[in-house]
Amino acid sequence: MGHGRVFRDTYLVLCVYFVLILFSSPVSSSLSSSCRLQGQFHLNGMFKAGDVVLGGLFELHYSSVFPSMSFASKPQQPSCQGFDIIGFRQAQTMAFAIDEINRNSSLLPNVTLGYSLYDNCATLGVAFRAALSLVSGQQEEFLLHEHCLGSPPVLGIVGDSVSTSCIAISSVLGLYKVPMVSYYATCSCLSDRQKFPSFFRTIPSDAFQVRAMLQILKQFGWTWAGLLVSDDDYGLHAAQSFQYDLAQSGGGCLAYVEVLPWGNNPTELKRIVNVMRESTARVVIVFAHESRIVHLMEEVLKQNVTGLQWMASEAWIAATTLQTPRLMPYLGGTLGIAIRRGEIPGLREFLLRIRPEKDPDRNSIVRQFWEHTFQCRYAPPSSDWVDAGGGLCTGQEDLRSVGLSILDVSDLRPEYNVYKAVYALAHALDDMLQCVPGRGPFSGHSCASLQRLEPWQVLYYLERVNFTTAFGDQVSFDENGDALPIYDVMNWLWLPDGSTKVQNVGVVRESASTGEELTLDEDKVFWNFESKKPPQSVCSESCPPGTRMARRKGKPICCFDCIPCSEGKISHQTDSMECTSCPEEFWSNPQRDHCVPKSMEFLSYHEPLGISLTTASLLGTLICSIVLGIFTCHLSTPMVRANNSELSFLLLLSLKLCFLCSLLFIGRPRLWTCQLRHAAFGISFVLCVSCILVKTMVVLAVFKASKPGGGASLKWFGAVQQRGTVLALTSIQAVICTAWLVSSSPVPYKNTQYHTDKIVYECAVGSKVGFAVLLGYIGLLAILSFLLAFLARNLPDNFNEAKLITFSMLIFCAVWVAFIPAYINSPGKYADAVEVFAILASSFGLLVALFGPKCYIILLRPEKNTKKAIMGRSTTKT
Repeated sequence: MGHGRVFRDTYLVLCVYFVLILFSSPVSSSLSSSCRLQGQFHLNGMFKAGDVVLGGLFELHYSSVFPSMSFASKPQQPSCQGFDIIGFRQAQTMAFAIDEINRNSSLLPNVTLGYSLYDNCATLGVAFRAALSLVSGQQEEFLLHEHCLGSPPVLGIVGDSVSTSCIAISSVLGLYKVPMVSYYATCSCLSDRQKFPSFFRTIPSDAFQVRAMLQILKQFGWTWAGLLVSDDDYGLHAAQSFQYDLAQSGGGCLAYVEVLPWGNNPTELKRIVNVMRESTARVVIVFAHESRIVHLMEEVLKQNVTGLQWMASEAWIAATTLQTPRLMPYLGGTLGIAIRRGEIPGLREFLLRIRPEKDPDRNSIVRQFWEHTFQCRYAPPSSDWVDAGGGLCTGQEDLRSVGLSILDVSDLRPEYNVYKAVYALAHALDDMLQCVPGRGPFSGHSCASLQRLEPWQVLYYLERVNFTTAFGDQVSFDENGDALPIYDVMNWLWLPDGSTKVQNVGVVRESASTGEELTLDEDKVFWNFESKKPPQSVCSESCPPGTRMARRKGKPICCFDCIPCSEGKISHQTDSMECTSCPEEFWSNPQRDHCVPKSMEFLSYHEPLGISLTTASLLGTLICSIVLGIFTCHLSTPMVRANNSELSFLLLLSLKLCFLCSLLFIGRPRLWTCQLRHAAFGISFVLCVSCILVKTMVVLAVFKASKPGGGASLKWFGAVQQRGTVLALTSIQAVICTAWLVSSSPVPYKNTQYHTDKIVYECAVGSKVGFAVLLGYIGLLAILSFLLAFLARNLPDNFNEAKLITFSMLIFCAVWVAFIPAYINSPGKYADAVEVFAILASSFGLLVALFGPKCYIILLRPEKNTKKAIMGRSTTKT
């Protein structure tokens, strides 16, 4: 389609060149002093003489009929049909503006403006004929003298109303730099200064209209819409601009884009309406002229497609033919963009003074208006009219008696643009005439003169026009010839009596700082839905915080599914494309919409496991204290005094420390607890095992001393030596712990590796070698004690504590052998729990195995707690 359009435009320009060459060629078989136009077009128009003549192109008829081209005789001129009252009012607005300027002594003084207005019959071919007639003149013949005769050429054209006509005409006028100021052509393509250097307009470009539409879509959250455009430059360029700007803004998607056919094509219209009905888009945007919408709405009515929110371009927002009780159930509540409304004081009185001129050839359009309005004919009427009983026009009929819509000047929009266009040309001429010789903008600082005025000189001043209308609107053109962008937002209000009112509900204007600014009074908007609220038009509902958008394969970006964020990730905005990971010490909340601090896990005093271990620790400590009290109370008894009571007390104290050191593994880790827990554990257990080892060695020494010649062995195991041995063995562990703490001390550590949703607060051991040496040293002493006790297990009964030591060390070793794999495989706080359990289990094993039988005899069998009983037991065994 793009290449075809380029070819068509190129072909059109070539045709124009050819036509201009024909118009300017002399027609004579011999040398002659005169030239004659190749042909003269018979066009409907209005004329007024003046020092400077401005041209105008207006749609005064709805259509035209071209005769057959057999070329057997001279072709007839095309005829126009269907008089357009609104177009006539626009043409009269230009006539009024020129009349007002001529009466204004401060604007163009001593210069009389004239006009030459033609009817384009809503047809490109007729519009082109009219434009050629304006720039070449309509005189049949002119003489080749020093001063040309005939009508002066126009210095500027106001028009046309259709973008396609403006593209064709301005392509040619631009070659000769003839200004053309349109009041209704909105195609954004006309902003191309390279192609259309002499084109201006007093209506905003479609580029701004498209952005204004996007602002309305954004205001109501409509991200899913359909787009219908007419099959012409206006519609196709609007579609291209709309799709581009929509993609750039990321504010929505188009469910479908359809091109409305030329004329009434039932098959194509039925297909388009089927697409609209089956689509989930509730908003339909239409860039097309009124005539295209009429055919479309007939099919909408036939298929009864309701529940749509229509958005109208400026081309049909004011179309009265669509505001009928029959169509309002479908079109009621339509929102659209309208040309800025203005007020033109004195226009109504000017229109009431319209009278048919005596020169029907030069002002034929006024006579046609009169005949259309009063349903009469000027003499001589056709025989058909007379036979039908039609009346004759007198020219004295009263316009007030017919109540014409032409007299309603309360909502002037295109007319206001015509008014501004005429004044823009007038101000350009006025600025030009104000030029001071020697300070002019042209070559040699010269000024333009009215007698030798060139169209391109008018262009220089037209580009710099800047004035304010009586209504308060500023008029100027940007570097592309576009007017200051401003639109009214209109709404079709369906009244209870079935009538329609088009109400202004807002305005869209462009700001240099903030771009497009939409001011909308939403309370005034009429919504043609049961809810009386704006409809929802989205392909997919917005994804709430805590989810992300996942596009559906093969669908536009507005069609997506909402996927919940995975654990540890959040989205705190609506319609998030991605979920973001929480910082290391944070985790997602259940709703996945914000990060919360991870729960801190450690072996606490407040949880059942911590309470149980604490209770066991305190219970063990209490039992040790009780046993210590029992032994203190029975200090003089043989059972306590046997096997060195001092070591028994020291052993009980060390067991008490073992029970208490387990409490350091419970609670929130702190630097001092991390450093103290393993040191206290290691030293306490070495003290305990050292006492057991020394007791075992004492048992062996006593047994050896009881044999002949073995008395000398006891001198090495006296009380001092026993204390020294225990102190020495314990000091070694103290050195190991000190070296460990100094070189690589255990510290609190927030471990995030075990669990993703929580932090395990633990004590990092620091040097694993130091921890291994600490445990290895305890294990070495425990194994040595076990082996010595095992060797002494068969000693006489009066020295049977060796059996208790053997059994207790067996329990101790079994517990700590099982501890190693359990500790390695227990994550987080459970590693601490395993270590505490091992400490308590081994401590209870030692306490019960070593002191249980003795307490039993002391408390329950006191008769056996005598030296005789102990010695007697030995004799009996012997």
